[in-house]
Amino acid sequence: MHGSCQCGAVRFTATEPLRPVFTCHCTQCRKTSGHFWAATSVPMRQFELTRSDGLRWYRSSPTARRGFCGQCGASLFWKPEGEDRISIAAGALDGKTGLHIAEEWFLQDAGDYYTNPRPAEHLTGSCLCGANQFTLPGPMGAVGACHCTQCRKLSGHYSASFDAEETAVTWQQKSVSEYETPGGGRRGYCPACGSSLYFRAADGGFSIEAGSIDNPTGGHLESHIFTADKGDYYELTDGLPQFKGWD
Repeated sequence: MHGSCQCGAVRFTATEPLRPVFTCHCTQCRKTSGHFWAATSVPMRQFELTRSDGLRWYRSSPTARRGFCGQCGASLFWKPEGEDRISIAAGALDGKTGLHIAEEWFLQDAGDYYTNPRPAEHLTGSCLCGANQFTLPGPMGAVGACHCTQCRKLSGHYSASFDAEETAVTWQQKSVSEYETPGGGRRGYCPACGSSLYFRAADGGFSIEAGSIDNPTGGHLESHIFTADKGDYYELTDGLPQFKGWD
């Protein structure tokens, strides 16, 4: 099975069998992916990097490192210390995977915007390493989930973001890299830890990754778009409107 980041600066192969997919809602996974993460896993003997010039590693805890592409910000790997295995973002895999979600982890840390929305008058956000910190008026409001191949490659699962006025964002600390997408938009991410932060569309529209927000959001997941491109390893069962493309 082949996989890659969005820009192609990291490519890999994984030899079957692959473990079923686990989703993780912990704060770290939500920060890095921008929503929540989904990963399969293989022993290292079944994994090979075929291109690694874009690969960067961030030590997210004393027991694990997270691998991401330093050129496009794609969230790719989680590697535990002292174990001969690697977790691979399911969204990074190319084509049909034949996998399924078997477990969900750290649901107690899930975002309120897709579980139980809570009021918010202001929003505080950050990346995982803290090099980026910002505030903006709340509440988050409507959140859109996107299942296009680009968003799945970059997030590692699928993305969730909310519209905001870019001029309303106040940065307390800012260290951002941007990746220009094929459509002319720009995705902002932290070059140190790989956390997804925002998307600026070619027409000037601006949206913030929902997983980057630290406090209760007052947001609510509203709909799913580009479901025609969604991964085969998951189903959408929340009853929200689904659109094969933009609408």
